[in-house]
Amino acid sequence: MIVVSAIWILLLLGVGGYALDRVLTRELTRSFDGGLEYSLNALIASAEIGPDGEAYLNRPPADQRFIEPNSGLYFQISVAGGKAATGAAGNVDLDFPSRSLWDRRLQVSSRHNDFDVHVYNSQEFPDETLRIVERDVRIPGSALRWRFQVAQNREILDDQIDELRKTLVRAFGVLGFGLLVLAALQAVYGLWPLRRVRQAIVAIRSGERSRIDERFPREIEPLKDELNALLAHNEQQAEEARTHAGNLAHALKTPLTVITNAATAGSTDLPETVCREATTMRRQVDHHLARARAIGRRSSTQARSDVWPALVSVERAVSRLYENVTIDLAGDKKAAVRVERQDLDEMLGNLIENAAKYGGGRVFVTVKTTPKCVEVEVEDDGTGIPEAERVSIFARGARLDTGKPGTGLGLAIVRDVAEIYGGGIALEESEDLGGLLARLKLPLCAA
Repeated sequence: MIVVSAIWILLLLGVGGYALDRVLTRELTRSFDGGLEYSLNALIASAEIGPDGEAYLNRPPADQRFIEPNSGLYFQISVAGGKAATGAAGNVDLDFPSRSLWDRRLQVSSRHNDFDVHVYNSQEFPDETLRIVERDVRIPGSALRWRFQVAQNREILDDQIDELRKTLVRAFGVLGFGLLVLAALQAVYGLWPLRRVRQAIVAIRSGERSRIDERFPREIEPLKDELNALLAHNEQQAEEARTHAGNLAHALKTPLTVITNAATAGSTDLPETVCREATTMRRQVDHHLARARAIGRRSSTQARSDVWPALVSVERAVSRLYENVTIDLAGDKKAAVRVERQDLDEMLGNLIENAAKYGGGRVFVTVKTTPKCVEVEVEDDGTGIPEAERVSIFARGARLDTGKPGTGLGLAIVRDVAEIYGGGIALEESEDLGGLLARLKLPLCAA
């Protein structure tokens, strides 16, 4: 940031300084030329023709430097065309130079043939660079065209320009240095809170603290809040993992103890005990694996599944298992949820299979879309579940009808997976079919 700011500042100062130098130099030169042109007009106004046809001034020039030899300010009145001319008698020089020229003369060139004012630099004097203003004029009483020239040593103008440029360099140098210091201070001061954030993260990693508690500028506060939220999320996931591992260990501990005791005691029904307890352990493992898979896929922000194709697929599979059950689907066919397709199939499969297994032969599934979620209602015409037992039925392994095969984990898996995605499930009584109504709510995925 400091380097980029320095390059940009130097570039702008360079361009601005050059432009300002051009403007001020042009104005100084214009002012210098204006003084010469003023003297030129004064000469033209006071010029007359003598009896021998020579040019002369009816009043002396106001600037005394025209009188002092080699003063640096000169004028000359000459016949235009570049050649010296003489009077009618042949012994009168018509050119009229200023006394400051002494024994020198200004060159009269034929580069232009008009009556406009011309300004140019000249190196015709070896020790001086002249700034010359000239104009051709016809003086009343003369048939010749006269060239009026006023010349001045450029040294004064060049000294003024040099002093101006020194002032500009000093001023822009101080300004540039100040801006660079300001940019450096701004970058260091502005980024200093990020260094404090880094130090706080180092303290968290070393175990000295668990959160970033300092106050920061309002531009950094959102970063601090997001970091604290990330830390809280990681702690929650770690706690979920510990709880999950503890639940799995507890669920497997009892069947393993039963198998160990039966084997140690030499029980005659050891094979039956092993098969029974192994089935219990398998359903516990299946449940925890399904929950772990859902947690792993929950972080995907791009998760999206269409509900209707999943329902059709599940309905087709369940209909093959329970051929005497009629499953009707209705509702919003364009509904989509923020759930992975595999997890959606597993939740819908458990609910519809339970309705087919424990119902009286009819299952009705309705899809509804609300502003915040998608509701999937699964109804059956069975005996339903008493209201007092609609909470305990979600416990792992809980079953009301032990006469039919199953693990008792279907509703528990549906509840856990739905809650992982921010949804939920509720059990109610079906008003149309009279049996159980399972209302599954999942987060809506906008189109």
